[in-house]
Amino acid sequence: MERFEHSSVLRGIGMSQVGRRLMRDPMSLVHEACMAAIADAGLEVSDIDGVTTSPGAISGPPTGYTFGGAFDVVELLGLTPNWVYGAAEAPGHSGPLVDAMLAVAAGLARHVLTVRGTWESSHTALLRSGRASPPTPAGRLSGRAAWHAPFGAMSPANWIAMQATNHMSTYGTTREQLGAIALNARANAANNPWAIYREPLSMADYLDARIVSTPFGLYDCDVPCDGAVAIIVSHADSAADGLHPAVGIEAIGSAIRERISWDQGDMSHEPLQQGAADHLWERSDLRQDDVDVAQIYDGFTFNCLSWIESLGFCEVGEGGPFVEGGTRIALDGELPLNTDGGQLSAGRLHGYGLIQEAIIQLRGDAGGRQVPGAEVAVVATGGGAPGGTMLLTRTR
Repeated sequence: MERFEHSSVLRGIGMSQVGRRLMRDPMSLVHEACMAAIADAGLEVSDIDGVTTSPGAISGPPTGYTFGGAFDVVELLGLTPNWVYGAAEAPGHSGPLVDAMLAVAAGLARHVLTVRGTWESSHTALLRSGRASPPTPAGRLSGRAAWHAPFGAMSPANWIAMQATNHMSTYGTTREQLGAIALNARANAANNPWAIYREPLSMADYLDARIVSTPFGLYDCDVPCDGAVAIIVSHADSAADGLHPAVGIEAIGSAIRERISWDQGDMSHEPLQQGAADHLWERSDLRQDDVDVAQIYDGFTFNCLSWIESLGFCEVGEGGPFVEGGTRIALDGELPLNTDGGQLSAGRLHGYGLIQEAIIQLRGDAGGRQVPGAEVAVVATGGGAPGGTMLLTRTR
């Protein structure tokens, strides 16, 4: 099947400094990541003729969730692009990458810079110290907030905890099984120099940590941080011109086949995953057994477990036994999972750290956390909001 994805390759990656409460201007982090990605691709700033950002510029007071949008990057680098895109409504955090691929396939651009930046950790610290102002209430609550706020359910930790609790009740999933995902992430982070948390984590540490929203404890939750990741999407005919082996895009999954809601869908899995997962395999001849490494969104441990089921690495309800003990998901297991430490230990870069890690693995550049001979990677982004998936390959 002829697919638009095959017109593009992932040619360059760049990451800024990543850390907690860096107190750096978020645009300086974005600039650092963009320049690193352009250099990594063997390009000049003048070669960039497209820009996409995640999630784009969000109106209203700053929250730390985003640095701005595509226009900000254009101004920052002095670009004259043929195509720009930045929006919050997309199939997973990887939506802007898909848009970059579409722009390349349509001939609108040849080298598209996609960037995600966040400064949540610093912004929270500024709020707590009184050096930043909290958002001004917009008046009477409406929409989803009107149903969540009266019960104090104002965080995805509360909303996704409902699915996790239901999974435990229905299928017998245990906290120790969720903990295996957190412990695996921390073990992998030990070999990642930019991971925020690299010290060992035991099951006792995991179980003894304070509860955030039942059944989630502290180590079930990803780590707010400051940082930026940039990725260059280039036309496939330029693959041989780069400084590193190009990474191909075998297929993407973007379908939305459930209600766009955190709590009105099938409670057997995290909302809005299954459509994207099914769509991915519909667009490829590759299957689960072909996957060498998985970089799966882990905003919470249950996000990750639910994606494993939705992607068909085990049946629905069998995710707990699949990850139990961590053997199957370890670096030398049948499905090496989140080899950089994921968002649980490396930091919440909203899926872009996972995409970068997939590219590093397929290049064979991951050092002590490298999965030998990795040629196919699956990436899943999004948690509760519409999800997005990708199959990436070292060679097609």
